[in-house]
Amino acid sequence: MEAIRKQASKLREQVAKQQQAVLKQFVGGSDNVESCETETQQSDKLEKLCISTRAAKHFQRDIVRGIEGLIVTGSKQIEIGTRLSEDGQKYGSENTCTSGSTLSNVALTYSKARAQIEKEHENLLKLLRTQVTEPLRDMIVTSPLEDARRLAKRYDRVRQETESQAIDVARCQAKSRDTNANSENVLKFEAAERKLYELKSNMLTLGNEASAAMAAVESQQQRLTLHRLIAMVESERAYHQRVLQILDKLELEMLSERQHGETTTSSAGAYEGSTDGLGYFLGEVIHPYRAESDAELTLAVGDYIVVREVRNDGWAEGECKGEAGWFPYGFIVRRERVLATEVAQIF
Repeated sequence: MEAIRKQASKLREQVAKQQQAVLKQFVGGSDNVESCETETQQSDKLEKLCISTRAAKHFQRDIVRGIEGLIVTGSKQIEIGTRLSEDGQKYGSENTCTSGSTLSNVALTYSKARAQIEKEHENLLKLLRTQVTEPLRDMIVTSPLEDARRLAKRYDRVRQETESQAIDVARCQAKSRDTNANSENVLKFEAAERKLYELKSNMLTLGNEASAAMAAVESQQQRLTLHRLIAMVESERAYHQRVLQILDKLELEMLSERQHGETTTSSAGAYEGSTDGLGYFLGEVIHPYRAESDAELTLAVGDYIVVREVRNDGWAEGECKGEAGWFPYGFIVRRERVLATEVAQIF
């Protein structure tokens, strides 16, 4: 299509040059030549405007088609996410676990957050529809664009008619200059000449109107499309920021629930008194450990601990530097002998 348009534009330029040559032959004068050059420039400008507005219209159509696809797939994702939220709500409410409610609580928290995310997604799709696709679709089918195109087509028809009339004028002029020419040939020449000037006047008027209309449409297309693209990016950015906030909050709540569950389990184990029967002994820390609750000890490599209880699940309870708490038993090694200076640091 692009090659055909270029070929047609080149052909019009050739015809315009032929018209100028014909006009020089029968009217002469620099004013007429400048007029023909002005007409050619106007025609070229109008052709470029037509190409520009056509390309912008196709781009707008591509944006609308793409966002409509996002809306379709997004609606399906919302449907799936909503079902996932409902499943989490169902499991959390039933709470069939016999050893604790940590997972049930997490399921309820996740269900609530998932529902919020899907609501934000739904709001995003609404914004894309109302702020992007609908304005662009209206612009595509709007009357100013069609009116400008009709003016451009009328201009092309009048221009072609003017070019044909210029050829008729040249032919009549040649006959009127013939030595055997009669008054009828002269009258035909004069009538053809008057019609040519009338057509040229109409062509100039239509050309100015069409160029102004197409330029206005081009400006509106560029401005509206740019604004809608910015609105689309801003809407998506705000959506992702809100989703990130929801996920950050969800993660903190889930980790807090897990920590609470582990602390509860540790405390329950301590009350049960489950131990391997080793009794009190000294241990040296070989791996650092950061306490995750008030019931645990923070360990530093080289510290010595009075181990008072070791459970079968890998946790131990003891005292170090005046503080007591639970810690992973695998993070220490048992010592039979310790220097007196080291023992002083324990208490």
